[in-house]
Amino acid sequence: MNDDSVHRHPKRRWLLRLEAVGLVTLAAFLGLTGARIVREGSRQELHAADAIVVFGAAEYSGHPSPVLRARLDHAFVLFEQGLAPVVITTGGAAADPSFSEGGVGRDYLEHRGIPERNLIAETQGSDTAQSAMRVAVIMRANGLHSCVAVSDAYHVFRIKKLLEHEGIGPVYVSSRPDSRPHSVVQRLYAVMREASSYLLWKLGMS
Repeated sequence: MNDDSVHRHPKRRWLLRLEAVGLVTLAAFLGLTGARIVREGSRQELHAADAIVVFGAAEYSGHPSPVLRARLDHAFVLFEQGLAPVVITTGGAAADPSFSEGGVGRDYLEHRGIPERNLIAETQGSDTAQSAMRVAVIMRANGLHSCVAVSDAYHVFRIKKLLEHEGIGPVYVSSRPDSRPHSVVQRLYAVMREASSYLLWKLGMS
């Protein structure tokens, strides 16, 4: 037996142990983050704030998708309750450059009765992180500090962390009604997708 074969196996065992530690650490992070996502998604933090921020979802030729409409309707209820004097809608254009999620959201809420002066549209963000950055710029420019973030249940944890990272606070969350997936498999998938997106953001990869 030569010297290379003597030293190769201990090195391989060390690498395997290192990989195992990495996998356990990853699983623990995703598991703990998943629990925080579920806990945050169950909250309805109906506190007075400077703005209500509605995070975008798909729009179809100038009309909000059912998911976006449900978020906007929930924001409308919060506005009517007097939680905040301003509603900010977010989201850029997707396949159809003629419309943006933020613009469609603003128009929908104005049609529902919120005055134009109480509405601001963020129309450039291509994902949640970009929208959070642009919302922070808009809020600072308008002297706004606190907000109630509206989205789906398993989305609001990451939104809150992104907005807080941009210096907005306090950030309260209020998910739209009935926004949790109905089956256990769908819930697990949604939670792990959000936990993975949060991890990539923490690592500076998104």
